[in-house]
Amino acid sequence: MANSKYEYVKSFEVEDEIVPPNIILVRIDARDFKRFAVAHELKMPNDENMLNLMNACATCVLEEFPDIVFSYGFSHEYSFVLKKKTKFYQRRASKILSLVVSFFSSIYVVKWKEFFPEREMSYPPSFRGQVIPCATIDVLQEYLSWRQNECHVNNLYNTCFWKLVESGNTEKEAQEILKGTQKQEKNDILYLQFHVNYKNDLPAMFRQGSCILTTQKEDVVKYSEDGTPIKRLRRKVKTVHSENIAGRNFWSGHPDVLRELGGFTKDVAKVNPDYIRSFLFQTKLMPSTWIVIRIDGCHFHRFCDAHEFEKPNDEQALNLMNSCAAAVLQEFQDVTFAYGVSDEYSFVLKKDSRFYNRLPSDLISVIVSFFSSMYVMNWKSFFPQKELRYPPSFDGRAVCYPSSEILRDYLAWRQVDCHINNQYNTCFWMLVKSGKSKSDAQGVLKGTQTQEKNEILAQFGIDYNKLPAIFRQGSSVFNEDAMIHENGYEKGTSTGKLRRKVIIDFCNIIEQSFWNEHPCILD
Repeated sequence: MANSKYEYVKSFEVEDEIVPPNIILVRIDARDFKRFAVAHELKMPNDENMLNLMNACATCVLEEFPDIVFSYGFSHEYSFVLKKKTKFYQRRASKILSLVVSFFSSIYVVKWKEFFPEREMSYPPSFRGQVIPCATIDVLQEYLSWRQNECHVNNLYNTCFWKLVESGNTEKEAQEILKGTQKQEKNDILYLQFHVNYKNDLPAMFRQGSCILTTQKEDVVKYSEDGTPIKRLRRKVKTVHSENIAGRNFWSGHPDVLRELGGFTKDVAKVNPDYIRSFLFQTKLMPSTWIVIRIDGCHFHRFCDAHEFEKPNDEQALNLMNSCAAAVLQEFQDVTFAYGVSDEYSFVLKKDSRFYNRLPSDLISVIVSFFSSMYVMNWKSFFPQKELRYPPSFDGRAVCYPSSEILRDYLAWRQVDCHINNQYNTCFWMLVKSGKSKSDAQGVLKGTQTQEKNEILAQFGIDYNKLPAIFRQGSSVFNEDAMIHENGYEKGTSTGKLRRKVIIDFCNIIEQSFWNEHPCILD
């Protein structure tokens, strides 16, 4: 990050390390999944293709992040458990959460066609999540028992409910029939009315959920000169189903997971959800402060190289980022402004926002997830001739700024950073393209100031100040009131309907004039 007089705003960021020996658990579940299921005509109560898609995404998560050794999922939720001694991203909760939910969301969109080849994805999915510190292995055991019990209870109810609806009852009538019924009564309804034996006729995946876990397996890596196979232990990811994932027998049957997390000392006699919920407590972000959710591309240098982005700036890649930011503003009305440069974006929520009750995990995960899904969905619009080789992921954090002045200083810090980094990178890549090695180019630029870099660029016939504003000043995204007419958009007229329109601009947000021109942003 570049040095400037605005650097002080970094002091508002707080660390959120999950200290050892807590076991780190990340739980994600789909946001507004009922709407998504209806829009994409998923089967009720269970769509097997959708569940297989969720399992495929969870498998990819374990393959992508070796520190995740166990996961459990059902319906539209998944829980991921990291090995006990993990140092993954310094055990920072927001970083771990955002990376998991971002990658899961991206891979969900990437793999959609694999499971729904005849169905277009009409809008991007998004997931919200939370990091849950488990103080002991017993807490993890109680949590897993709770989630699997929820899987069973919910699936039994939903199976009965949709059978009743399919038989001619209205949804309200089905709810009344099932009101107050116990497990045996629901089983009787299924068997006596619909000839369904719940335990024997329904797939285990519906009743028990799915476990994705790691194991070690011997693989032949090469052959010796005499043809003898040389074997090595390789990390593998597999899917299993079990009636009791919190039982000692199941856990002991997977020694690789046992080694990384520890073993259960006893079986759970009875699920106690209130005990588990006591570990789900979150501290809300400070009221009456501006909330900024800043997201950054993870390993984006590698992503840029793999997809052959132009250096130092790929305008189409920036426009793709901007399209995702605009979609965030359209989807979440509490986001009033966004500023982006390179592979990062900062989203500003209204000072009085109560979105997700100002819970940082929900805010970070939902915005990062939606942005990631939209990035994959929009890829072909900006790179029609280029295949997406692997899904992107973004990490995120939430920071509170107590006043409009400090918020503006934060945004000024990001724009100054944009200018300094872009000027350096423009010089660097011009030197490299002229024949210098990367280390030589770094040596030439070491210790240079703004004027010296401009002089270097002048040698290549480049006037830095005439480069596209999107490169020099980054992108600002915000809502603006506009009059909408039948024949299109027309600003400043007195007739028609007043609507909110998302504007993408490349302007100087450090100067007062921008904020004078758009007072509603910080109103």
